[in-house]
Amino acid sequence: MAKKKLASYRAKRDFSRTAEPSGAEVVAPARALRFVVQKHAASHLHYDFRLEMNGVFKSWAVAKGPSVDAAVRRLAAEVEDHPLDYGDFEGTIPKGQYGGGTVMLWDRGFWQPEGDPKALYAKGDLKFVLAGEKMKGGWVLVRMKNDKYKRKLPNWLLIKHHDEFEQPGSPDALLDLDRSVASGRSMDDIAAGKGRKPKPFMRNASFERDAVWNSNRADAGDPVGEKKAQSKSKPTKPKSIPVTKMPTFVAPMLCKLVDRPPEGADWVHEVKFDGYRMQLRVEAGRAVLRTRKGLDWTSRFAAIAREARKLPDGIYDGEIVALDANGAPDFAALQAALSDGHDDALIFFAFDLPFATREDLRPQPLSERKKRLSAILASTDKGRIRYVEHFHSGGDAVLQSACRMALEGIVSKNLTVPYTSERDGSWTKAKCRTGHEVVIGGWSDTEGRFRSLLVGVHRGEHLIYVGRVGTGYGKDKVARLLPRLKAEASKQNPFTGVNAPRSSREVHWVKPVLVAEIEFAGWTGDGMVRQAAFKALREDKPAGEVEAEKPVRPATAVLAKPVTKSTARAGNSVVMGVPISHPDKPLWPDAGDGRPVTKLELAQYFEAVGPWMLEHLKGRPCSIVRAPDGIAGEHFFQRHAMPRQSNLLSTVMVSGDRKPYLQIDRVEALAAVAQVAALELHPWNNVPGKPAEPGRFVFDLDPAPDVPFDRVIEAALELKDRLDAIGLEAFCKTTGGKGLHLVTPFDAKTIDWPSAKALAREICARMATDSPKKYLVTMTKKDRAGRIFLDYLRNDRMATAVAPLSPRAREGATVSMPLTWAQVKKGLDPKRFTIRTAPALIARSAAWKDYAARPNLIAVLKRVVGRAAA
Repeated sequence: MAKKKLASYRAKRDFSRTAEPSGAEVVAPARALRFVVQKHAASHLHYDFRLEMNGVFKSWAVAKGPSVDAAVRRLAAEVEDHPLDYGDFEGTIPKGQYGGGTVMLWDRGFWQPEGDPKALYAKGDLKFVLAGEKMKGGWVLVRMKNDKYKRKLPNWLLIKHHDEFEQPGSPDALLDLDRSVASGRSMDDIAAGKGRKPKPFMRNASFERDAVWNSNRADAGDPVGEKKAQSKSKPTKPKSIPVTKMPTFVAPMLCKLVDRPPEGADWVHEVKFDGYRMQLRVEAGRAVLRTRKGLDWTSRFAAIAREARKLPDGIYDGEIVALDANGAPDFAALQAALSDGHDDALIFFAFDLPFATREDLRPQPLSERKKRLSAILASTDKGRIRYVEHFHSGGDAVLQSACRMALEGIVSKNLTVPYTSERDGSWTKAKCRTGHEVVIGGWSDTEGRFRSLLVGVHRGEHLIYVGRVGTGYGKDKVARLLPRLKAEASKQNPFTGVNAPRSSREVHWVKPVLVAEIEFAGWTGDGMVRQAAFKALREDKPAGEVEAEKPVRPATAVLAKPVTKSTARAGNSVVMGVPISHPDKPLWPDAGDGRPVTKLELAQYFEAVGPWMLEHLKGRPCSIVRAPDGIAGEHFFQRHAMPRQSNLLSTVMVSGDRKPYLQIDRVEALAAVAQVAALELHPWNNVPGKPAEPGRFVFDLDPAPDVPFDRVIEAALELKDRLDAIGLEAFCKTTGGKGLHLVTPFDAKTIDWPSAKALAREICARMATDSPKKYLVTMTKKDRAGRIFLDYLRNDRMATAVAPLSPRAREGATVSMPLTWAQVKKGLDPKRFTIRTAPALIARSAAWKDYAARPNLIAVLKRVVGRAAA
């Protein structure tokens, strides 16, 4: 079979002239599938990515090399299958031979498909996990459907998954690791024949000991799902892996919900804690607590973090809880402690140890990890950090005991399995009482007194009403709950379904963003909750993932508290409820005053000017310019929504594009974009909520380098007069650079984007025709000297313009500042409007106060180009 697959490979090569292997040598299968990446300096430098499959290497040529930024996809051209012994080839292919040039063994290791590899490959959606020396974590190869190159073998895209090995903003980070993993040689050394020979991989038994992908699947070790004869030798015990640096965060191992706990000698049972799942990372005396999505909540649990500093370096998996008077977990008490800022009595119960000092313990079985954890925490049993004991007796008996003690339930774990960031059934949970997460869509009162919550669950894109929650409220709970509800007040009923409630005087709608945990007696025949009681709000559960009658799914984001004033104070890096990681990272070296502008300050700026900005952002797709390392680092432009992004950001589907676009529809979302270091915001110019309809003109006055700014001011005043004459009111702002923008809102009605763009061009063309030495409407560089480009091109369907008050990723931390026309005069200095000066200036400015007026564009069009054109 392999011989037939290698026919194309062999036909292209003369093995009397090239040292490449012919594939005649049989390479025995390993306990796990192997992969190699060979850097290949042929006619064009590329990286050959090879996955062991069905006895050969399936191979792709990745022109620019693998990207570790999930947003940067790399073209991977599928090439002919290669023999397995090619995985040890490093050297030079002679000039004139197929692929002539130097070949380096750039990376190698093992891979595991996420499913049946044959089926995934055939489908063109090959997801897998790599354990190489350079490439690690989750990846996917996606076959392109419309290949414009018409190749015999298709093109694919190689894409990194979001995990701890991703490096957003640094797609080529791995490419700097430019030495052979087999010999340590550079490309020049290999070409010159210098240095030691590569250490074999495909035929070296010492590597086999690392090829252990622990799984409870029967076929997990079979290459490509093929049943192979099992080795008679005793399996080697998995080893911990030495590491030079602990990851910032490890995606947690998750539980499956079951009716009854599993039985067997390998299973142990722990108390199910009613709290927040947290990951504690300790390194060099610094402790950080992260949610199971990886958000930094250290400031919320400061007392635990202080105590954790004394622990040995490591990553500790556990749950933070509050205990009641009987020593049982109390989720409501935990919520109250967080709300009041009293964290002194909270406890971190640690139940796993994925990393210890410089060792990756994830390959170790749970029994070994718990043994190491118990030894570390032996002296902390009465402090804020405690070890979770387990029970070996039957799961049913442990569950019954937990229920008699009014606990939530138990978690059962297999002692033999490694730590995997997935929900594979090796950990299960069984509950004592029926509980569920629900989305709050409204609340009711009687004569001003709170009565009940109106709740629902998601089914597809719809929020289905499932009833009222009328009990479980004490005075303190209502006092904490009502401000949260009122902060999310809405005029729109969010529910659908046959039983959806109607508006009435007693019902108050809220945006469906708050999640409540309830206890209830089960579901009625028509899908309503029966005898439901309120427990507490859950801030670690995203509303969009709450569905009915399914096991609780892992949170993908933390809901920000809907506040109107910043919670960011000295020593606290939370803005509008959003934790800001690396708050002291400088994004601009200075704002004209010699002091750097930090990431936290960017978030605080957005909070200060956000209510003003929102009118110009809400309901419009918005691209962002991100600079994770500040303006001196790499910038990248993002227009589409990303997996696992903050749920504060909205998304919108646009006709003609299968990917959702970002949208900023609430002030708190500005803190979320600051958290990802978005320095610039560029919205569309559509009618809010209607991407297919134009809603404003933006005229960009872009001067050539030799044009003084006073000339730009003269141009703005002239264009304003022309717009006034045809019934359009213009509003002026700086661009944050050397130009000015005139923004003109209008009521398009039956005008489409092409017509609006044509009208904008006509206005600019007439101005350029009247003063050809001053203005032009083409971008030709040779004609730009001494003139101002009247840029009308921003008035197209998917075109963007920088938002009013948006910062710019430029020196000085300037912003695009809205102006009154009285300010647009000789001597105006755009550099004076910065992140530090703009909030106070806009607070007392009358700029754009009449912006809401919308003249009818039909009438304007008739005046400009005549009735026929209209």
